[in-house]
Amino acid sequence: MNHDTMNPARQDDTLLPAVDVIEDPQGILLLADLPGVSKEGLSIHVEGDVLSLAGTIVLPVPEGASAIHTEVSAPRYHRAFTLSRELDAERIEAQFKHGELRLRIPKKTHAQTRRVEITID
Repeated sequence: MNHDTMNPARQDDTLLPAVDVIEDPQGILLLADLPGVSKEGLSIHVEGDVLSLAGTIVLPVPEGASAIHTEVSAPRYHRAFTLSRELDAERIEAQFKHGELRLRIPKKTHAQTRRVEITID
């Protein structure tokens, strides 16, 4: 039995990062775990309505040493999401720290919930 075909987190030698998506009235917050990825090895692209995350894993092995056992055999992460039309891909903000990617994707101004004030005549 080939374990690679049984592992849902692996597809075509890529790992699917764990992702949480939190929605509020202003937009969404996407949190992705990308351990082993450096800022230089991370890429975020939006093409049309598709948001793609990709990251190359760098396992730190000291010079002159070699890894004798590794459990991360796929060298990169990849995940793609279809963005709803109410989200403003032009204003995505990204933060990356200690292997955690935080993307803030705001809703377009016209799609945000707003409170209507009521006046009494």
